[in-house]
Amino acid sequence: MPKTMTCALLISTYNWPEALKLVLESVTRQTRIPDEVIIADDGSGEPTRTLIEKVRQNFPCPLIHVWHEDDGFRKCIIWNKAISRCSCDYIVQIDGDCVLAPRFIEDHLSIAREGWFTCGSRTLLTRERTAEVLSAGTANLHPLSRGVQNKFNALRIPPLTVFFRERYRAHKPYISKGCNMGFWKKDLISVNGYNEDISGWGREDAELEVRLMKLGVRRQSLKFGGAQYHLFHKENDRSRDAKNIEILNRALASSEYRTPNGIEK
Repeated sequence: MPKTMTCALLISTYNWPEALKLVLESVTRQTRIPDEVIIADDGSGEPTRTLIEKVRQNFPCPLIHVWHEDDGFRKCIIWNKAISRCSCDYIVQIDGDCVLAPRFIEDHLSIAREGWFTCGSRTLLTRERTAEVLSAGTANLHPLSRGVQNKFNALRIPPLTVFFRERYRAHKPYISKGCNMGFWKKDLISVNGYNEDISGWGREDAELEVRLMKLGVRRQSLKFGGAQYHLFHKENDRSRDAKNIEILNRALASSEYRTPNGIEK
């Protein structure tokens, strides 16, 4: 990792300010504060805007709100708008329902290297525990906390992070989760960001991964580090999944790595 590299944290959100509040609170507790935080807002209402304006007053770094009108699930479009606003070398990307462990950013940057992008994991909270932390308005979570599922994903063991980063699921590509990823901005620009042909839930992360790898950017995994706690919510509408799988399959079959329907059109 270059000593002078800068890091942006991108957070997607949609009409859940109570969850976003917990996520932003967890950013303030980071051992390495991002150089900027950009909220990629897929059309939230006034309560989200009000929250961001309030939090911004005492936030430890610039907090940028990128918003467009609510016209259905358009996550790829708002991701691209947020990426275009980013002024940093490196981008760490999460969702607005993922509370970060204190060393989350530090862990991502510890393995950042040229020619690679990073895929992390998530730890799930039960419905009951999620209701409790939302009610309390704060969330101090650790692997042994009550209501933490798949605790293995919350463990932090740096030597194992280095050991597994090229080994974990090395022969099982296209498994990325956009709620925990890291990229060099220049690589995202080279592939023209997310494919905006994809709408609704699903496959945008895998399709991006396909094109990054066709560009020659390799995937590494962030295991035993970069922990985050995913708040429980009902499953998203997956009615577009079959169409999005078709788009993913086209990317797999193509030699092209740059989508025409991305950041630059």
